[in-house]
Amino acid sequence: MSISLLKRLWGLLGCALAVAALGMSAPAFSASDTLRVATEGTYPPWSFKDASGQLQGFDVDVANALCAQMKVKCQIVAQAWDGIIPGLQANRYDAIVASMSMTPARRKQVLFTNKYKDTTSSFIVAKDSGIKDVSPAGLKGKRIGVQRGSSQHQWLTANGYDSAATLVLYDDTRQPELDLVAGRVDAIIGNKATFYSDFFKRPESGDFTFVGPELKGGVLGDGNAIAVRLDNTDLWNRLNAALAAIIANGTYDRIRKKYFPFQLM
Repeated sequence: MSISLLKRLWGLLGCALAVAALGMSAPAFSASDTLRVATEGTYPPWSFKDASGQLQGFDVDVANALCAQMKVKCQIVAQAWDGIIPGLQANRYDAIVASMSMTPARRKQVLFTNKYKDTTSSFIVAKDSGIKDVSPAGLKGKRIGVQRGSSQHQWLTANGYDSAATLVLYDDTRQPELDLVAGRVDAIIGNKATFYSDFFKRPESGDFTFVGPELKGGVLGDGNAIAVRLDNTDLWNRLNAALAAIIANGTYDRIRKKYFPFQLM
């Protein structure tokens, strides 16, 4: 073997070892690392602030469980819904754990992990409203309350409700419920599990009911998942592994039972 060929082989071996070393030294979380997570904070029981101002809720518990599984510190912040994706893209936090539906439009903006729950949407009306048909024709001339920028808002627009009815937009999910009770809107639409575990637990909800079919898929998305930046495949992989682990070891189900007597997926 010539000396020049031997040098070339050693050079190739050196490159291979360097590549292997880089792979072994890929960024890994340590106990001193912090995962910055955004949630909404005004969406009980998924995320809300308690009397002391601390964030609580299903999404908050899931985020903390993921951080514990990944052995990192969790820094969870509340972010208004209409700015939650721009905040991620601007690197103000690393991930969104906020019951975000995986819609086609959002898939172009963020990278979603595997889902951690399903979402079904539904309309609510007053029992004495006479409303049985919640198609655009059935709600013609009515006022429909919905959270601004939500997947339900997108669904209403995509299906022509904005031409038949008046869409009344809100920055959170609680205000449309209050306006429905006060008679300022004729119907509201949102996450059925949320309505079940929050709105229908309150005394004033007795005069109201779900109406129409359960809605899911398409613009409403394929379930809820954690969002990271499109180029952050390392964190995406780590979150998927942590999510699979907390589902397998029962942590996820313990969190679910704390808030809901039924399965979420």
